Amino acid sequence: MLIVVPAETQKGEARVAATPETVKKLVARGFEVRVQAGAGAGALIADADYEAAGASLAARARDVWKGAQVALKVHAPDAKELKLAPKGAVVVGLFSPFSNPLLADYAAHGLACFALELIPRISRAQSMDVLSSQANIAGYKAVLVAAEHYRRFFPMLMTAAGTVQPAKVLVMGAGVAGLQAIATARRLGAMVEAFDVRAATREQVESLGAKFIQLEGVDAEDERGYARELTDEERARLDALVAERAAQADIIITTAQIPGRPAPELVKPETVERMRPGSVIVDLAAASGGNCKLTRAGEVVEHHGVVIAGPENLPARMAADASQLYARNLYNFLELMMTEDGGLDAAAEDEILEAALLCRDGEMLKPQFLEGGKA
Repeated sequence: MLIVVPAETQKGEARVAATPETVKKLVARGFEVRVQAGAGAGALIADADYEAAGASLAARARDVWKGAQVALKVHAPDAKELKLAPKGAVVVGLFSPFSNPLLADYAAHGLACFALELIPRISRAQSMDVLSSQANIAGYKAVLVAAEHYRRFFPMLMTAAGTVQPAKVLVMGAGVAGLQAIATARRLGAMVEAFDVRAATREQVESLGAKFIQLEGVDAEDERGYARELTDEERARLDALVAERAAQADIIITTAQIPGRPAPELVKPETVERMRPGSVIVDLAAASGGNCKLTRAGEVVEHHGVVIAGPENLPARMAADASQLYARNLYNFLELMMTEDGGLDAAAEDEILEAALLCRDGEMLKPQFLEGGKA
């Protein structure tokens, strides 16, 4: 069975869906692997390393996709790639099901598409959880972005010329990205506070040495472990709490997102105007509308002396490690489909596979995403 690894086509994407480590494992299981030349360059992986692991190389995308039975991707195929994909091929990657306008086209093309974003949050799926592995990187990098724009030190410094006070960092959202941001800011010596509407995150926040800020009497965690939308009354209380804490913060890192919906507004413009000049906001929800209305996706802006960064796809800025983790997640996912005769069974009965499968044999199996995808 032929597994192919095309180079990513999305602007700014430096990650790759397979590494020499995972290619070697696939070859050992009896698969033929073909990689597009240069696919790993952004992740510091040479073509020769893929060849040494047992893969063959193809110079052009057309040659990579030819005869492919399985394609491993970071992002879902774009319109040009879709034309190259053999009908009936299995494609595994991040499909952005809530916003991808090509979902119906994938189904019409006969592809079997597995969206890794839809993997359920169960213990057995932790080794395949690409959202967590990549969010971990984003949280780390967010603090470095903040440090780049912040014009003061993070740690307290006691020198002969006097004492420099530590930076005060407020992290909003204590999911994977938020927890990593907390840990990284603490390593750099900052004083850190963290807020989350899910009361269960308190223990994790405090274990990292940060102070937990809670909206008293509110626990907004849904059955999947994500934050639910707040009521109007809860929202008003949250706005007041954020305004109070933000005014005292030097750096704010926001991470709150709701799958399939615009990011909730956490930091209002009037709150930004209360912050000290030189303060920094890094908005990790920029791609889904931002946790601050002043955020501009992919840009760095300044408002009343406050720098607001809206970075997109931070994991791609650390593509070497991001690719290693992503490729391992993807390989672990593929193992669920592997058969004893060296093939893959896309119809294998498994709750993880069923949750991630968007379409197969011309049928759209998750029609609830079509309306959002076509919007």
